[in-house]
Amino acid sequence: MDALSEALSSVRMTGAIFYYAECSSPWGVAIPPLREYAHLLAPGTERLVSYHLMTEGDAIVRFGCGQEVPITAGDVLIVPHGDPHVISHGRAPRIIDARLERYFAGDLTTLQLGGGGEATRLVCGFFGCERHADRLFLSGLPVFMKMNLRDDVAGQWLEHSIRHLATEAGGGRPGRFVLLSKMAEALFIEALRRYIEQLPAEQTGWLAAARDEIVGTAIAAMHRAPGRQWTLDNLAEEAATSRSVVTERFARFLGESPLTYLATWRMQLAARRLQTSRDSVLQVALAVGYESEAGFIRAFKREFGLPPAKYRKDLGKRN
Repeated sequence: MDALSEALSSVRMTGAIFYYAECSSPWGVAIPPLREYAHLLAPGTERLVSYHLMTEGDAIVRFGCGQEVPITAGDVLIVPHGDPHVISHGRAPRIIDARLERYFAGDLTTLQLGGGGEATRLVCGFFGCERHADRLFLSGLPVFMKMNLRDDVAGQWLEHSIRHLATEAGGGRPGRFVLLSKMAEALFIEALRRYIEQLPAEQTGWLAAARDEIVGTAIAAMHRAPGRQWTLDNLAEEAATSRSVVTERFARFLGESPLTYLATWRMQLAARRLQTSRDSVLQVALAVGYESEAGFIRAFKREFGLPPAKYRKDLGKRN
């Protein structure tokens, strides 16, 4: 698989929430910082991504940094880092703070608000992922990404599917939550694909690296087999180039060497395994490519400030 596919496969997505909003001008809703809600979505969720799909009407989205983004029918606005923002139409007498607890508790009834004027309808959603997504496909993303789903057939299919699922979210049909999760992932992946295609040639960062034929091939290989005893020679062989070219490309796009990237990625995988399995520390060490438990413990402590056993124990207390 390509680097983006490998990365998305290796990061656990943790559920999704949709709710349908019917608003009439003037209206306004404030979405709070989403980090404080991450734990409500599902165990293990550490980052929340939000999005708004406008199905009818238009609105303005304002971020704390002063940016204003107009959205209209067919637009989807994705907020990859969960930044707080305000969505509004007209001069609302007051901005309503979104009470997200009700949605994370399973109340997906339609949100209705406004002053009775021009109608706006939108689907709002959230999905979560693990913390190490920050280092991969969330790395370098802007505060928001906007695309219009009505520009092509694939986008139209996504919009119709999400609208259908959102309208039936409050019903009792079996399997709906799995479908919602898959559609949320599909929407986000499509946004990432379009974003990568539009990156300028001089762009750096993980997504630009994943697009590069040489670095992307090497990243995909390391993600596919993180426990393999990788060397510069066999990474260069995977990418069909020389050691010096692989090293130069990694430095250009990621500011580090291939083996430094691999070491950090192994630590992220080890941290997840300590959190989600009952494997011994030695088993975790061997799974991520370490030949000795002592060497693994030293590397893990450098990365996280705690030895693996203490890290796992502290996670258990928090959960």
